[in-house]
Amino acid sequence: MTAISVVIPTYNRLETLQHVIPTLLAQDLPASDFELLVCDSNSTDGTLEYLAKIHAEHPNVRHLPGPYSGRAMARNAGIDNARGEVVLFNDADILASPDLLSQHLRHHRERKSIAVVGLEVQVKDLDDYAFKRDHPEARGALHKPTRKRLPWLYFLTGNASVRREDLLRVGRFDESFTGYGHEDLELGYRLERAGVTILYEPKAVNYHCQDVPHDDQKEKMKLAGRSTVRFYRKHPDFAVQANLGMTPVSLGLHGFLTRFPALLGYFDARAENSKFARDLVQQYYYVSGIKEALKETT
Repeated sequence: MTAISVVIPTYNRLETLQHVIPTLLAQDLPASDFELLVCDSNSTDGTLEYLAKIHAEHPNVRHLPGPYSGRAMARNAGIDNARGEVVLFNDADILASPDLLSQHLRHHRERKSIAVVGLEVQVKDLDDYAFKRDHPEARGALHKPTRKRLPWLYFLTGNASVRREDLLRVGRFDESFTGYGHEDLELGYRLERAGVTILYEPKAVNYHCQDVPHDDQKEKMKLAGRSTVRFYRKHPDFAVQANLGMTPVSLGLHGFLTRFPALLGYFDARAENSKFARDLVQQYYYVSGIKEALKETT
């Protein structure tokens, strides 16, 4: 019986997907214990042909193409088709360590009603991936290795697993999240409220291979801000406001920078070389998305 199903949403990501799939196939589990479900929003870059060749040699790789409107719908297709008791969410640009699946499974075999979030290492390219794979001290981490539990705010589906029965029980991903951001956090919020404990496992390591230019990241942050408002309107909880930055302080700082565009431009011009400036400007665009969405009627 399949123990774990890996769900990978993708759209025209063959450039990285062809490096990701081999790392997932090279797990320290028997092939009969896991499957890879590539939930493809009808890519046009050769993904279909690539996966057909992979499937011929590895029947546990399944291609699930469809007219998915976003990552939430694509991941739901994976959940619906999964044969494993546990579903692990990965992405088409995230490379796995050889024991990624076994580290997740270890926890699910010990107890039920849990989600497991692993260590997602950020890398700029394949060379950076190879270096950090071989030099653990260079990886960095969002959480201390001694941390055991996480709140819903850190339910990030680049490296997260949940029992399929729990995903179905809470209603899977909300497919109304079609833009960028927060469809995973919103699911984590519902899982936590349904009694699912979110555990942190730093030994479950994978590597997110992306280097998003600053201007592109500004637009993604604006979309994330819009998703924040969708999240809050669904769950009008102060904890959502506070954790996702819908606070008087953030809104006030945005208003200040809006009144002094030269100051915003000053920080924007220095964003490539200053993390403080980059974070400040990207937060400005995030709150811009929040304010735009708040002006719209539901």
